[in-house]
Amino acid sequence: SEEFGIQVKDYSFDFPAIMKRKDQITRRLSSGVEKLMKANQVRVIRGEGQIVEPGTVEVLDAEGQKEVIKTKNIIIATGSSVMKLPIPGLDLEGVITSDEALSLSELPSKMIIIGGGMIGIEFAGIFKALGVEVTVVEMLPTILLPIDEEIVLRLTQLLKKKEIEILTDCKVKGIKKNNQNLEVLVSTTDGEKKLETEKVLLAAGRVPELGNINVQGLGIELDRKAIKVDEKMRTNIPGIYAVGDVVGKIMLAHVASREGVVAVENITGKEVLMDYRAVPNCVFSMPEVASVGLTEEESRKENSNIKVSKFPFIANGKALGMGETEGMVKIIANSDTLKLLGVHILGAHASDLIAEGALALSMEATAREIVNTIHAHPTLAETTAEAVEGITGKPIHREGIEMDPRYKCLNCGRIWRSGEIMVICPICRSKGIKIRDGVDIREV
Repeated sequence: SEEFGIQVKDYSFDFPAIMKRKDQITRRLSSGVEKLMKANQVRVIRGEGQIVEPGTVEVLDAEGQKEVIKTKNIIIATGSSVMKLPIPGLDLEGVITSDEALSLSELPSKMIIIGGGMIGIEFAGIFKALGVEVTVVEMLPTILLPIDEEIVLRLTQLLKKKEIEILTDCKVKGIKKNNQNLEVLVSTTDGEKKLETEKVLLAAGRVPELGNINVQGLGIELDRKAIKVDEKMRTNIPGIYAVGDVVGKIMLAHVASREGVVAVENITGKEVLMDYRAVPNCVFSMPEVASVGLTEEESRKENSNIKVSKFPFIANGKALGMGETEGMVKIIANSDTLKLLGVHILGAHASDLIAEGALALSMEATAREIVNTIHAHPTLAETTAEAVEGITGKPIHREGIEMDPRYKCLNCGRIWRSGEIMVICPICRSKGIKIRDGVDIREV
């Protein structure tokens, strides 16, 4: 706050008040949906449903009353549940799921988060901001698969800068009680270690919730424990559709919403297909990450004729004014057609900025069309415009950025004049040399 000329003394936060406000907002959102249902004459039955056969659903309501509903079409939207890992000690007091983390009454002093995916990284940022000592344990070589490798590397550096410990290539072997705390045994590349903590948060992902759906009895076909559907969200059983996490495609609320629209449109006689090519993927970390389309790695596998351009937040006027200069926009395009293939953003309001990228990919836009679109000044959206200008070969601010600072490639040692956040120079990258996880940029 001092940077902005604001003096704040003896500040504190009230965690119960934070949780109370969270509950108020979720209730308001839920009640809003209920009002929409009522306004559109949609009957809502609170209870447990079971598909007896195609066209017949049996519901046991909250009062224990059973009702049989006959219908032509059924949509299964049972969602997902927390993935339970085969780790000894998961049933101990103090081990919580991501669902339970949203209902904590008080903050722990220490927390170990099992899982470095979206859920784990988001909770890591939240609890660290609230003063909790956080360690993230991820069994894979990197966090946030399958986000663009370079974006993940930079975010990892920023998280470590915020003193969030990240252990990759690290597998949890078991959890034991140790007096009032928990002891987590992990296996790393350097051997086994014991980590002490107050809480363990299980955030290893989610699995489709089949619940009371009699998939075998009904003959519903599955694909890797998820309900298999076609582009119209139809199962193999006529009259039965499935949408959302239960189909195991992309477990995001906005994807489930679109799948629901596609299912209903087809039920009402329209020909609408679900398209996953331009789905925005947002991680509400600190700072945020958002992406749509292909990563650089995926693009190079599919097409050797690609062009990559990046623009740092630190060169954007709005970001400077906000004091949010950590981050970058990365654009990937076909070097021949200039058609955009991927948009990746790290930084403040990335989840808002990605909408332009999603629209561009959905419309199969080229870099020229983005460049010819006037972007308001001063806004963070200009970072996207500036990055795309690098694709067209007409970057306005590139010359000034390229001169300062200078970075040394960690592979070949070349001094590379660039404002782009990098650890491997373009020459080494063109030879297929991978970015290494967890290394710091060495400025010279």
